[in-house]
Amino acid sequence: MPRILLIEDDISFCKLLERFLVKKAYDVTIAFSAAEARLYFKKESFDLILTDLRLPDSDGIALMTEIKTLHPKIPVVLMTGYSDVNTAVKAIKNGAADYISKPFNPDEVLLVITNTLQTPQFVKEEVPEKRPAKPISADNEFVKGISVASKKLLEHIKLVSPTDMSVLIIGESGTGKEIIAKSIHHQSHRKNNNFIAVDCGAIPKELAASEFFGHLKGSFTGAISDKTGYFEAANGGTIFLDEIGNLSYENQIQLLRALQERKIKPVGSNKEINVDIRIITATNEDLREAVKNGDFREDLYHRINEFSIQSPSLTDRGEDLMVFADYFLEKANHQLNKDIIGFSPEVVAIFQKYSWPGNLRELQNCIKRATLLSQGDFIETDVLPVEFFQTEKQQSNSGSFSLSDNEKEAIIHALSRTQNNKSEAAKLLKITRKTLYNKLKQYNID
Repeated sequence: MPRILLIEDDISFCKLLERFLVKKAYDVTIAFSAAEARLYFKKESFDLILTDLRLPDSDGIALMTEIKTLHPKIPVVLMTGYSDVNTAVKAIKNGAADYISKPFNPDEVLLVITNTLQTPQFVKEEVPEKRPAKPISADNEFVKGISVASKKLLEHIKLVSPTDMSVLIIGESGTGKEIIAKSIHHQSHRKNNNFIAVDCGAIPKELAASEFFGHLKGSFTGAISDKTGYFEAANGGTIFLDEIGNLSYENQIQLLRALQERKIKPVGSNKEINVDIRIITATNEDLREAVKNGDFREDLYHRINEFSIQSPSLTDRGEDLMVFADYFLEKANHQLNKDIIGFSPEVVAIFQKYSWPGNLRELQNCIKRATLLSQGDFIETDVLPVEFFQTEKQQSNSGSFSLSDNEKEAIIHALSRTQNNKSEAAKLLKITRKTLYNKLKQYNID
């Protein structure tokens, strides 16, 4: 199976092309920068390198020259926009095997790759075996985003994970607070012990003590056998209390006592059990306001909030939208035994305009449903829920930044708002910086 190194900094496009090539029986490794690509081709063997002409830390021609110096027999195919075709043609004279101009169709890609690999000077005697695919499991559910909010989140997780500090995760419903808690646990010294997740909103206050601390048989009506509570089950590990603000005042007192003394007493028992646990909690409400209103104990608030982490909403991490979409598509393909390659441009545009009130949970559910309904290689607009189209009109009148029929005006307005800061302007326009530069050249905007 031929191995291809794909170098492209447009993550969404890169993932799309990767899935297409994998489906056509190629083994693909992706790199989002020249620096990352160098690490790969220094330690691994490839049959072909497919690189964009413009990269954030280099240009494709310089990188190609570097690669050809180290590995003169590995063919390099350049991907380029129409405006750079002349440059690509010159690159062929300097050693490039071929070039593909964007936007390109799948048949063209396959034809160029197939012809290049069949060229006598590039045919290899031995083809390395395909590496086993990385399985999707609970341990690798945390997706590293590329937005400022995601990088800050990752930094905080790395800082607090090795400690035993109690962590309060604050964020809207559906932002992945439990995934953050699991990530902290898996990076801590407690990772080999239990991670117990508890939904505080689903526990009746009359049963909370039994659920948390366990009970003995016959200690109350319905206690037909001994029960181990969540705290004892998490002994040596981590307990995650989701939506802790839903606990009654009485349950808060019981929880505070257990956290202070690190001892629990099952209902109906006179024997105390020592517990060594780390507590991580989460809420989608302002607990400080609840403390002021007398609905949440201040001493418990400080006990659970030795370190707080903000779980950003999907609208606060717009650059990560397609990163998460690609991950959820891969997950849905695995769960449903499907082989969808990616999203049509129309679907990507709708995703970028949508407000995602349900955050990551809504995105995951949407993609899983669309994957199930899709019959072709790509997710198209006809398998999206109706609410995506009901909000389009409202959003077009909201005055938000988006590229539409008035692209040039929107770009000029965004640059004006950001004092010509192109990175910030790209964020407002919900496009990549690379796409913005292409648009600036297209419209001759200085």
